[in-house]
Amino acid sequence: MKFSNLLKSALKTAVYIMDSTSDSVDRVSDRASRMADSARDVMYPERDNTFRNVLSFAAGVGVGIAAGVLLAPQSGAELRNTITDKVQDISEKVRGKAESYATGTDMR
Repeated sequence: MKFSNLLKSALKTAVYIMDSTSDSVDRVSDRASRMADSARDVMYPERDNTFRNVLSFAAGVGVGIAAGVLLAPQSGAELRNTITDKVQDISEKVRGKAESYATGTDMR
């Protein structure tokens, strides 16, 4: 009888030690995870990719338009004339905007 009480006491002590050790290991593991997350945030900060996404979208639209114009069913001379006219129209619009900004006539 004394032996079984001694065995129960030893087992309860062993279980208590394992539980407290497990709790300590969990706390240390959580702290190490927080430290690793902090270090990761410092080394690899979140970046705002909005500009890159807009630029990629614009490049995709440009490639799509260029492919559509180049693959359109027109003769070479007609296609070159169309491209030349469109480039001249765009350059005139840009010049007009630049002049209005430079002279200050485009006030909002």
